[in-house]
Amino acid sequence: MAATATRLDVLGIGNAIVDVLATAEDTFLAARNLPKGAMNLIDAGQADALYAAMGPGLECSGGSAANTIAGVASLGGRAGYVGKVRDDQLGAVFSHDIRALGVEFRTRPATAGAATARCLILVTPDAQRTMQTYLGACVGLTPADIDAEQVAAAEVTYLEGYLWDPPQAKEAFRKAVKIAHEHGRKIALTLSDPFCVDRHRGEFRDLVDNHADIVFANEHEIISLYQARDFDQALQQVRGGRRICALTRSAKGSVVVRGDEVHVIDAAPVDRVVDTTGAGDLYAAGFLHGLTQGEALPRCAEIGGIAAAEIISHVGARPQVALGELLRQRRKS
Repeated sequence: MAATATRLDVLGIGNAIVDVLATAEDTFLAARNLPKGAMNLIDAGQADALYAAMGPGLECSGGSAANTIAGVASLGGRAGYVGKVRDDQLGAVFSHDIRALGVEFRTRPATAGAATARCLILVTPDAQRTMQTYLGACVGLTPADIDAEQVAAAEVTYLEGYLWDPPQAKEAFRKAVKIAHEHGRKIALTLSDPFCVDRHRGEFRDLVDNHADIVFANEHEIISLYQARDFDQALQQVRGGRRICALTRSAKGSVVVRGDEVHVIDAAPVDRVVDTTGAGDLYAAGFLHGLTQGEALPRCAEIGGIAAAEIISHVGARPQVALGELLRQRRKS
């Protein structure tokens, strides 16, 4: 098959969601029986009621993979995104926001059916985030939404584990994997959440062991994937393969494994943790940016840590400074 020129460093495929972030006290959560620190799925009526009760918020395009792609763009990478929205007001917000970042976004909006997805994020004073998510249109992604030329032109296609639930979206992922590998490109997978792993353990194990070139997981997710007793036992399960596994451990930093290589990288310093929303997403952004720029694995993890540290220092899952400039400043210091 003829080689396709690389136009994108990273193409993300995931749930296209508009994030609505607001601060809240623990009493607000308790009064509405919202489990603190958890992500729960809600219906359209619940989403409307909670949105009306929330305080002033920040609204922007979101979703796990979209946050990663925004981070890649902020680092100066060439980024693209695939995700389904409706042709409604929030769909227009999502499309405008992500394109304004310099991200290539071609997916056609749905003209019927559920409204654009939104994630209502309540950040408590201890920096924990409680997420109530209405998935709406984003789960309507189908194989027809996968642009073969776009996948073939991306050095890495990054798949969001959250989107593995809908059968058509699953087939869209499989189509992207096939196209990427036919063109000698790489597939990256984030496990997204321990509950995703619990629901799809067998399929995720197959993806990790046989199809993904790069895997992102936090320690809870990788322990769940291999049903290990602790992180060290899970780590032994991922050693020896040709894939790259980047495992995040919050304040303990990250561990990167490829074959018999094991790199332990400290977390980047941060003065104060304000909001942990998007920390893993931005770690993946930094790591993938480093990898597509030819950096060694330890340096990729360091860049990931720097991007994650910026995100947790403020409310919101998108960088408040240009991450590329932040990296340049760090190199000079």
